[in-house]
Amino acid sequence: MNKSSHNKLVSFIWSIADDCLRDVYVRGKYRDVILPMIVLRRLDALLEPTKDAVLEELAFQRDEAGFTEWDETGLREASGYVFYNTSKWTLQKIKDTATNSTQILQANFEDYLNGFSPNVKEIIQKFKLRSQVAHMASKDVLLDVLEKFTSSNINLTPFEKEDPEGRKLPALSNLGMGYVFEELIRKFNEENNEEAGEHFTPREVIDLMTHIIFDPIKDNLPPVMTIYDPACGSGGMLTESQNFIKDEEGDIRATGDVYLYGKEINDETYAICKSDMMIKGNNPENIRVGSTLSTDEFAGKSFDFMLSNPPYGKSWSSEQKYIKDGKDVIDPRFIISLKNYWNVEEEADAIPRSSDGQLLFLMEMVDKMKSLSQSKTGTRIASVHNGSSLFTGDAGGGESNIRRHIIENDWLEAIVQLPNNLFYNTGITTYIWILSNNKAANRKGKVQLIDAVQLYRKLRKALGNKNCEFSPKHITKIVNTYKNMSVEERVGEQGISSKVFDNSDFGYYKATIERPKRLKAQFTAERIEALRYDRVLQEPMQYAFETFGESIYTNTTKHGKDILEWCEKNELNLSSANKTKLTKPATWQKHLNLVKTGALLLKAIGKTEYNDFNDFKKLVDAEIKKQKLSISASDKKAILNAVSWYDAEAEKVIKKVEQLSGDKLAKLLAHLDCEEKDLADFGYYGFSNDVTSSAVERSLKKGEYITYETESDLRDTENVPLKENIHNYFKHEVQPHVPEAWINLDATKIGYEISFNKYFYKHKPLRNIEDVTKDILDLEQQSNGLITEILNLV
Repeated sequence: MNKSSHNKLVSFIWSIADDCLRDVYVRGKYRDVILPMIVLRRLDALLEPTKDAVLEELAFQRDEAGFTEWDETGLREASGYVFYNTSKWTLQKIKDTATNSTQILQANFEDYLNGFSPNVKEIIQKFKLRSQVAHMASKDVLLDVLEKFTSSNINLTPFEKEDPEGRKLPALSNLGMGYVFEELIRKFNEENNEEAGEHFTPREVIDLMTHIIFDPIKDNLPPVMTIYDPACGSGGMLTESQNFIKDEEGDIRATGDVYLYGKEINDETYAICKSDMMIKGNNPENIRVGSTLSTDEFAGKSFDFMLSNPPYGKSWSSEQKYIKDGKDVIDPRFIISLKNYWNVEEEADAIPRSSDGQLLFLMEMVDKMKSLSQSKTGTRIASVHNGSSLFTGDAGGGESNIRRHIIENDWLEAIVQLPNNLFYNTGITTYIWILSNNKAANRKGKVQLIDAVQLYRKLRKALGNKNCEFSPKHITKIVNTYKNMSVEERVGEQGISSKVFDNSDFGYYKATIERPKRLKAQFTAERIEALRYDRVLQEPMQYAFETFGESIYTNTTKHGKDILEWCEKNELNLSSANKTKLTKPATWQKHLNLVKTGALLLKAIGKTEYNDFNDFKKLVDAEIKKQKLSISASDKKAILNAVSWYDAEAEKVIKKVEQLSGDKLAKLLAHLDCEEKDLADFGYYGFSNDVTSSAVERSLKKGEYITYETESDLRDTENVPLKENIHNYFKHEVQPHVPEAWINLDATKIGYEISFNKYFYKHKPLRNIEDVTKDILDLEQQSNGLITEILNLV
């Protein structure tokens, strides 16, 4: 269908809403009638020619064969489709025989709907059409709507026909139906000041995707092909893929059967997709309704080809309960195995942030790839994404893990960057990811990035956000660049750039750089007094103590109500757990004991300020032992934290001193892949004659090594390319600036990201000062000397 016919059809359908529904529905509800009636009329028009044959088959089964239940096979054969209608009515007949009785009209319409086969009844139910028919009948507009949809001036069938004046009315294909549907949705929502929510894929993008997926193996297609779209919408990608490989005039002519599978969460689009599958003779049972993420509808099944444009920038929070149980991932589609820095395989999750689930759809497709033992061609995937799939998520996070899983398994062949404003309902930059688990030899270990952002032609009239499109030449150019794996630089304003990278070019180590904790310590009354209050509950506990004094410790329960009322009055908004903790006698008693213990230690040790926390801690431990104080490790830690603070001039806090010699040292060196002289670079400090070393380091015996506590506030990370040695990077880029730092290799994570800006950005140098000055002076000549006067150039 050309654009003129498309616009004419959309305008006609839109006029139905304006002419018939204006006073019956609010504008935002027009779609509840228009969309199901389009589908119903589409099915109805197809069944009209075989209506008599279906009624004859029905009479035979009832009168001659004596069937008590209808034989669906016979009815389908009579209708010529996988659906049928056993009522005597068609929409045209209902309209032609209508009387002034609205009740009879409604009864006939309902009898007509009841005559459909179960697969069409499901579509009717998804559209909630019965309730809309009842409402239109009650408002006396049902006949008006019928007259419009049965008009001979429109064609909603997939076959060409003529209008009453003999002019051709082009066929409405599945993709054309999708375009009409999308345009109506857009218009309905614009009228209602809403966003369309759908991201319908333009025909030329589907054309590009099908060429990329099928062209490279057109001479080696499987004898029977399965195609899957986990976010199939109205089914455009599926049916266009089928048309592409079954096109008798095309380069690719598959001889075997093609089976289409899809899933769609939106009832309306699902109904449209399923109706078109029935019309085209495909198995409608292969199209499922519901959330792809919540339920693995095709578990255990794999597919030869997968094409999809999944929703992006859309929250999937409501579906998390089906995928995760707390922190544990329970859906095997999103559990992967990755190797850590030490090359040890670990289970990892492939769960992106809850605000954007598009990469979950990609994992769904990866999960359903055919192995090479199942098919010699494996599986090929094309999926549309926005930019967040390329780079969001830190190393070790869900998004990065998904990219890493795909790239390290060598499934990513290429990514094509598309022009902005190519889609109807979004102007953002989009990308086509091309995956295969059977790469050609020259693609193994490689990824091709194609920048086609400048390759487009402008539309004379924008369709929503879409103001440009690919021409056939543009598609051919992109496909050839991909197939030839060519490296190209853009020439001129309209051109294409292409580069080829090693898989590892996109990976990096996120190396954790640690620095030692340096603490000073001193007992003072003020610091000990701070132990009276829990850190999280300091404000209400301080209020309670200052208000009720010592009685808070003996009558905590009595004062609890007053304390909670004060919290509510002051809008502290405590959680139920913290409310319980605040009014619990044990909480107050614990902090009172901390204050008492601190006071005893202050009296014994005094107010001396210590520059070496290690010595201070030894004194505290000795005093606790001497006075036989009953104190838990956590309480002792709370006291030490209260009376110490970070100071860059203080001594480093020792974590432990251990003897590293013989097998133990050999294993450590092998684990770190370094020599003994480099152990300090990994946090192990041994004997040194260096005067800058601490006294305790210089006092160590041969084979003894110190590890220090880390200062979390000074912790930093460095992103080191996978192709670079972390230790070498540390020696050149970190150690010269922070000599006391070390690498924590156990905390090192591996991440992957892909940045088109990084690889395709071209710097445009600023103009030199002489040219700028000349332009200013030239302008001055036109401004009566004002600039010269301002700049004091005279």
